[in-house]
Amino acid sequence: MATKNTKRGPSAAATTDKDLHVAMDTESLLLAALESGGDGKTTGRYIMTFKEGATDAGIKNLETTHGLRMADARDFKNQATVFEQAAGADAVVFPEIGVALLGGAAATSRGLTASADISDADPTHSIDPEYFMFADGVNADDYLRGVIHTAQMIARDLGSRVAVEEAEVTPSVLGVTWGLIACKVPPSLRDGTGIKVAILDTGFDMGHPDFAGRSITTNTFVGQSIQDMVGHGTHTTGTACGPKSPAGAVQRYGIAFKSQIFAGKVLNNSGSGTQAQSLAGMNWAVVNKCQVISMSLGAQVGVQPSYTSAGAAALAAGCLIIAAAGNASNRPGTINPCGAPANSPTIMSVGALDSSLHVAVFSNGGKIDIAGPGVDVFSSWPRPILHKTISGTSMATPHVSGCAALWAQSSATLRGAALRAKLLATAKHLPLPASDVGAGLVQAP
Repeated sequence: MATKNTKRGPSAAATTDKDLHVAMDTESLLLAALESGGDGKTTGRYIMTFKEGATDAGIKNLETTHGLRMADARDFKNQATVFEQAAGADAVVFPEIGVALLGGAAATSRGLTASADISDADPTHSIDPEYFMFADGVNADDYLRGVIHTAQMIARDLGSRVAVEEAEVTPSVLGVTWGLIACKVPPSLRDGTGIKVAILDTGFDMGHPDFAGRSITTNTFVGQSIQDMVGHGTHTTGTACGPKSPAGAVQRYGIAFKSQIFAGKVLNNSGSGTQAQSLAGMNWAVVNKCQVISMSLGAQVGVQPSYTSAGAAALAAGCLIIAAAGNASNRPGTINPCGAPANSPTIMSVGALDSSLHVAVFSNGGKIDIAGPGVDVFSSWPRPILHKTISGTSMATPHVSGCAALWAQSSATLRGAALRAKLLATAKHLPLPASDVGAGLVQAP
């Protein structure tokens, strides 16, 4: 979706925070939402998704017909400071994925809201409220592990699950995490060489000793340092791309240990962010031709056209977006639907399994494409802790992403939709509903 690379400098007249403009940070947006009596899910801004192939026309329409001051992500080096430098703009466009962020006041004053009447001739596909996004992990302390174990035992006793085979894993003996063993990673001859893996999360601990000497490209879209203050991003990066042989008495936890890491910080130091920040990271990953884009984040909302557009653009560029289904369930009584962005048809959604290959009690259902290990997952953590065990569909997702990198390395033809098809075709079938595990447990080549 190429557009002309015309410099669109923001106007000197910046709007105020109350205007919910495009440069506001997440905390300010959250505070404004609370003060205004909002639903706590939406930011007060809007996401415009252009029709396929109509990005050029959409930008022109916003500039000439509606008089919006535009900022283009391509006009900012590495796209890292797009929101800060666009402080005086009314809208920011991400042309590679065909979407734009509209400031609240600018959109409302021009009738560019979710209730707008869009004609067939309009280059706009939809205008939707922008949602907050959050890290999708579930902390796995002793209490939670006990809850999970008890709930799953009760579920099995009640006969609410179909019996499945037990995973024959003993990580303490083999020196490899149970998840990697279940995914058949140790015997794989692939290591991710030549494959770019983008992890869009809370950042990364750039001084982590397990990653010394690795190729790591970084960008932040939240106005904060790439340094991971939450731990979530370092953990997911570790599973997907961590070392084959960590120093010291540490079991192997990483899959694509020679891949090129692209760490994009789209969630701030509180583990929260906005839809536009996630889209900015997706745009950046697509621009950099990252064959695998891993997103362990989300919101418990319906399908978002902007994410569907981003997923389609990624596939067209030979990239595959893989996202966590979410942890809003409490099985067997409550099974909530897969959240966004994973619920988009162009994005691969991941459910979570425990070491017995039962569905994790927290794992969402419905639109699930594939499953990965997501309970008691050991991986890297920011210094000084270095390693930690946690649970969530967030932890299942990088298992799929890491295996995707190995498959992508195995053949140059396995890109985009072909890579997705290979992951599904080679998954280990489980005697469980597809609405819980999709094609089954991801497997390495």
